Amino acid sequence: METNWKIKQLTAEEQSAAERLSAELDINPVAGRILAVRGLRTAAEARAYIRPSLDSLHDPFLMRDMGAAVDRLCRAIDANERIMVYGDYDVDGTTAVALMYSFLRTQTDNLVYYIPDRYTEGYGISTKGIDTAKEKGCTLVIALDCGIKAVDKIAYANKIGVDFIICDHHTPGDTIPDAVAVLNMKRKDCLYPFKELSGCGVGFKLAQGYALRRGIAMQEVYRLLPLLAMSIASDIVPVVGENRILAFYGLRALNARPSVGVQAIMQVAGIADKVVTMNDLVYKIGPRINAAGRIKSGAEAVRLLITDDAEAALRFARDIDSYNQDRRDFDTKTTDEALEQLQQDPMNAGRYTTVVFSPEWHKGVVGIAASRLTETYYRPTIVLTAGEGDIISGSARSVSDFDIYTAIDSCRDLLTNFGGHKFAAGLSMHKADLPEFKRRFEEYVAAHIKPEQQSPTLEIEAEVELSDMNWKMYKILQCLEPFGPGNERPLFLCRNLINNRNSRAVSEGRHLHLDLTDRVVAMDGIAFGQGDKAVHLQNGKSIDICFYLEENSYRGRTTLQMNAQDVKLNE
Repeated sequence: METNWKIKQLTAEEQSAAERLSAELDINPVAGRILAVRGLRTAAEARAYIRPSLDSLHDPFLMRDMGAAVDRLCRAIDANERIMVYGDYDVDGTTAVALMYSFLRTQTDNLVYYIPDRYTEGYGISTKGIDTAKEKGCTLVIALDCGIKAVDKIAYANKIGVDFIICDHHTPGDTIPDAVAVLNMKRKDCLYPFKELSGCGVGFKLAQGYALRRGIAMQEVYRLLPLLAMSIASDIVPVVGENRILAFYGLRALNARPSVGVQAIMQVAGIADKVVTMNDLVYKIGPRINAAGRIKSGAEAVRLLITDDAEAALRFARDIDSYNQDRRDFDTKTTDEALEQLQQDPMNAGRYTTVVFSPEWHKGVVGIAASRLTETYYRPTIVLTAGEGDIISGSARSVSDFDIYTAIDSCRDLLTNFGGHKFAAGLSMHKADLPEFKRRFEEYVAAHIKPEQQSPTLEIEAEVELSDMNWKMYKILQCLEPFGPGNERPLFLCRNLINNRNSRAVSEGRHLHLDLTDRVVAMDGIAFGQGDKAVHLQNGKSIDICFYLEENSYRGRTTLQMNAQDVKLNE
């Protein structure tokens, strides 16, 4: 599949700002451009951006219902009511529960936590969870990363005398649940300035609000920021505004003084002796935490994240690591079978969507399989498996900037449950409705998807010369971290590079070691999965390359290198 290359075009205002920043800060014009496209206009703004401050966080009481939430929490703690901290079984939900539980246990001993079973209860607030709260004598439940659509469940909880504070970030439905407080900045009646907090982030704001009301040192809340950084990285929320500040300080704290539980999971992930980055949270730590809820129980992830016992933490972390290996095996099997199903479908090639179903697939990995299928066919994808009775359920993943939540919402009359956001969602339906759902989902996507959303696109920050790629530039890039959606790691384009001396296929021909020159400057690099292009370079022909600039340490020597994301051959 051909990948589109799209170079960011600067507006007149951005171009002017880029030139001004380059001059005022005495930096390369490419660096000035990078700052300008991030909305920075002056040297003072640039300096503030690269040195984010926790003082810039918004007042939590700007969020709708925050006052009511804090009032109810204060009453519960003052009266020694039993409180249940309830959360979803993914990374966002389990880190949110761990954060809230860890904070509240400094205020009360009358505390329990609960993670619903992925398979018997499903996503969100369950009747079983409410009944468990009642049985355990809990009069207040703080629901994290779920609950915004639990209208009927909250009505039931109200009937049996269990109050709820909902902390969610998913898109609200037409009716807001009748809870004591519903904290969600995406509510139409909420004026909170930043709309992209994770579920854990909303829980953090509640802890922040409680601390302000009680006169508790804010450092007591900030010490939990590593959990919030894990949530921000794994839930793929935009790393801008408050999220960038929170992730910045969360990573700093995680590297300086990780909790016992986080240290244990870093150890089993093989990253205990390195500086942990957002990529490590996404690809090393996040999948292991997720694996607990996918294969066993999300409660095991919470148990690990809140423990103070180093020996127990390592034992819990090893358990979770084994679940992650099981997850990989299920993931491979599901993806392979789904691809085979599609290859045998004569109508597959002409479709705008992918919707596949098998009752044999493991429910815990259908979301991962959906992501894998989008890499192959690059179209909105839904993977479904058997649920309870005649219900089937699964996960949806989108492509480019296409809003899959709205596409699913257009078929809501066929669904028993659904929720999510623009890029990912979960859904359930009666098995008998699957053919009609597939037809209407395909029809909606075909009518609304744009041509540029039907193939992968690399957003290129700037076209550069190799001479631009020096240590000063690299230090500037480091100041822009942490990277993520909305603050992507800058991707560069160099054209007409040729073999310098030693470009060659490595790793049994799979990958391409790059030794390239523009006839003035030479630079090494790596192009994974591109080993077949070695002959082209060795024959003296040129390439265009999209790459990230990164450090490479080998045998005690550290150099800069290109990490190629795509290569195009020139004849």
